[in-house]
Amino acid sequence: MPLHQASGRWKLGLTLALVTAACWATLPVALKLTLQQLDPYTLTWFRFLLAAGVMLAWLAARDGLGGFASLDGRRWGLLLAAALCLIGNYVFYLLGVQWTSPANAQLLIQLAPLLMALGGIFVFRERFNGWQWAGLAILFGGLALFFREQLGVGGRGYAFGSGLVVFAAVVWAAYALLQKQLLLRLSSPAILLAIYLCASVVLLPLARPAALLQLDGLHWGLLMFCAVNTLVAYGAFAEALAHWEASRVSAILATTPLLCVAAVAGVHTLWPASIAPERIGWLGYAGAALVVLGSALTSLMGSKR
Repeated sequence: MPLHQASGRWKLGLTLALVTAACWATLPVALKLTLQQLDPYTLTWFRFLLAAGVMLAWLAARDGLGGFASLDGRRWGLLLAAALCLIGNYVFYLLGVQWTSPANAQLLIQLAPLLMALGGIFVFRERFNGWQWAGLAILFGGLALFFREQLGVGGRGYAFGSGLVVFAAVVWAAYALLQKQLLLRLSSPAILLAIYLCASVVLLPLARPAALLQLDGLHWGLLMFCAVNTLVAYGAFAEALAHWEASRVSAILATTPLLCVAAVAGVHTLWPASIAPERIGWLGYAGAALVVLGSALTSLMGSKR
C-alpha cells in the first residue's frame, strides 16, 4: 500500500498546527468547568454529535460525500479503527481531567505528539537530522522535568488520572497515523465526518441527553465552546497533516501545555473562584522552557531529505 506524502506547503501546515495548539490549550479549561454540571460521556457525545451535524451539512453542500464509495474493506477497517481510537482519546482524557489539573493533563497528553513523531519516522519514513533528534531529546527531557515536579504536588488521585491521560495519548497517536494514511483516498473533512458519526452512535448508550436541559447559561456556553473547539482543532490538525510532515506537526503541538498554563492563569485572574491556579515551581518552568526549545529545534532546524 502506498504511503501518504505531505504536499510541501510547510507555511500553511505550520499555521494550521498553531491553530490546533491554541484550541487544545484552552479546551482543558473549558472541559474542567463544564464537568461541574455534566458527566464525561454526555459531554463527549454532544461534542461529537454537533461536530457530525455541521460536517455533514458542509460536505453535502459541496458534494463531498462521494469518496466513501471508493473505499475497499481494508480502508473501511482503518476508518473504524481511527474512530475507535479517537473515541478512546476523548473519553479517557476527559476522565483524566477530572483527577488532575488542566495544565497537568495537557502536559501528559504531549506523549501523544511524541509517539506520533516516532510513528511518522518509522511508518511514513520521515527523516530527522542531528538537530532534530537533539530537539526531540530536549523536548522529552523537559516534559519529564515538568512531570516530576507535578508528581510531588499532586494529590492521591493524581497517579490514577495520569494513567488515564497517558492511555488517551497512546490511542490518539494511533488515530493520527491512521488518519494520515486514510488521506490517500478521503479528504480530511470526509474522514472526520465518518469518525464523528461513529462516535455519536457508540457513545449514545452511555450519554444522558436529558442532563443537557439542566445546564445553566454559563455551562451551555462552555459546552458549545467545547463542541466548536472540536471542529476547529481537528479540522486544522487534519489539514496540517496533509501539508506538513507528521513529525513537524507534533513538535508544534508540544507547546500546547505552555499555552494551557497561560489560559488557566488568565481565567483564574478574571474569575478566581472558577478554577484553581496551577502550582508550578522553578523546576516546572525549567521543564516548560526545555519543551519550547526542543519544539523549535525539532520543527524548524533542518529539512526532510
